[in-house]
This record gives sequence, structure tokens and C-alpha cells, in this order.
Amino acid sequence: MRVIPNEDERDLAAMCRSVLAAELEPDAQWKALADAGVFGLLGDGSLSDVGIFCVEAGRALCPSAVRSTLHATLACSWLGVGEDWLPRLTIGEARGTYALFDPRDASDVTPLLRASRDVEGWRVNGVAKVVADADVAEVIVTTTDAGVVAVDTAASGIAIEPVPLMGGFPAFTVRFDDVVVDEPSAVDDLQLRRAANATVALDNLDLAGVGEAVIARTVEYTTVREQFGRPIASFQAAQHIVADMHIALAAARLAAHSAVFRIGQGGAATRETAIARMRAAQVKKITLDAHQLHGGMGYVVETGLHLFSERARVLSTVGGGADIAAAWLEEEMNWTE
Repeated sequence: MRVIPNEDERDLAAMCRSVLAAELEPDAQWKALADAGVFGLLGDGSLSDVGIFCVEAGRALCPSAVRSTLHATLACSWLGVGEDWLPRLTIGEARGTYALFDPRDASDVTPLLRASRDVEGWRVNGVAKVVADADVAEVIVTTTDAGVVAVDTAASGIAIEPVPLMGGFPAFTVRFDDVVVDEPSAVDDLQLRRAANATVALDNLDLAGVGEAVIARTVEYTTVREQFGRPIASFQAAQHIVADMHIALAAARLAAHSAVFRIGQGGAATRETAIARMRAAQVKKITLDAHQLHGGMGYVVETGLHLFSERARVLSTVGGGADIAAAWLEEEMNWTE
């Protein structure tokens, strides 16, 4: 794995940053991302290219519906479902989301729904919990005991209910009552685990982008905020905190890129994903340190700093936090011994 990005990767990052930095209404931003080919990165490039976008998405607090659609596109592509949906997802014509694993532990890929077949075709029943952006998604990629399915959210028998979650994260419970679907795509647990790991690893890169934005804001603020007649950036205590923030971010970013690269090579990369999640969880502390260095300004919602800390809290938790990831690593090491 290359540590230093090449020219193409730098150009891609710059393009993504430019599009996300434009002050556009949500629908206009979605169209700008679609026109830039962001939703088709997986087909035209590599998983690492998607990862480059995810860093910029975290830095710019890109709406979660974009991330959910990218994950749904990945699931359709890798798991062989949604043949009619995939082309629409990759050009941004449709929005999607996913429910492939237990939101508390991404290693648990136990089927969420029950599938049955009758003379009219396949039907699914059951409940999927904590489904991101289900209210705006047109298709949900999820698991059944017969395989993976792509479910049209406009189909009869689907009920979507909001779930209160920290930071206003758009999560929903989706109930399926005799919903007609296409024939499920049979996949094994390893394929599901690879897709789940890819989702977690890409979210870790989003967290890296959050950390980058927060540190940049903090460094800028400490150079202008004065205490005892001098900028607080000149005090050694503040310098040590910022240095620790940089070290934690560098470790999180490198581990996340490593996991995405390994998964992109065709493996599940559970060990790398576990390490990346454990490192990425430190972004939460980076945001808390940023609040401390901002002083009272860090707790004024008009500054927007709280939006980064809330994103860090959610993304470092969905799929499992550092403690859950440590269990993945332990299991992986025991398995390989």
C-alpha cells in the first residue's frame, strides 16, 4: 500500500473538496456530486477512490444520504443484487441505503428478514433496526435467510419509523410485512463480512476527514485567541494537546486507508478493519480536545464545532465501537494462531 497519494489521487481529492465546498442547496449538491461521477467511483475506479471521497465528505460534513447511497451501491455491486437499481444508483438518479449487519456489531451478519416463496414470487417479513436515511432512500439492500435482496421502499407492506439517535442522526426502523421482492441473491457469510468491513472502513475514513477539519479549525483558533496577552498557541500545554491530536489522526488515517486498500484487494481484512476502527474511535477524543482549546466558544452551537463532534460520536459507534472492534481482532488472531 502506498502511503503518499499519487497525482491522480490528489486530483480526485481536490475535485471532491471543491464540489463539497460549494455553497449549494442539498438537491443541487447531490446533482453536482452526481455530475462529478462520485456515485460511480466504485465502478470506474477502486474502493480506495471511494475512500478518498469519504475523507472529503467527513471534512465537509457531507449529508449522510450520500454515504448511505455509496454503501448501497457497494452492496448491490459486490453481492449481486439490485440489477435494475445499480445503474440508477451509480449516476445519482436514485438514493439508497443498507441493512446488512447488526448496527451494534458489524461482525454479526445474521439474516435480518425471513424470505418465503409462493406462486406470486418471493416475499420478505421482519424488522431492520437503525437504518440510516431510510426516509429518503428509494431502495434498501438487506439480508434474508434466503440471501440478499434490494427492496423498493415504495413497495406495499413497508413501514418506516424514526429512531431518536444522538446528534439528530437520521436513523429509522423499517418493518417489512409480506413485501414482494425479486429472488434473493445467495451469498456466504464471508462475502457479507467483506461488505460490512468495507462499510466500517469507509466510515473510518469519513472520521479521518472529521478529524482533519477539527484540527484545522483548532489550530486557526488558537493562533488568534489570546490569554495573558499572547496567543494560546504559544503555550506549551496547548501545543502538546494539538500534537497529540495530530498523532491520533495520523494513526487513524493510515489504519483506515490500509483497511480500505486490503478490502479492495479482495479480502475481508477483518484484522485491518478492527485496528482501523480502534484508531478511528480516537477522533471522538480529538473533537473533545478541540472543544477544550476553543474554551467557551467550543460550546456555542453557532460555531458548528458540535456538528463534527456529533458526527464523530455516531460514526465511531455504528457497527461497533473500539471495544467491539477489539473483540474482532482477538477472534482473528486466535483463528490465525
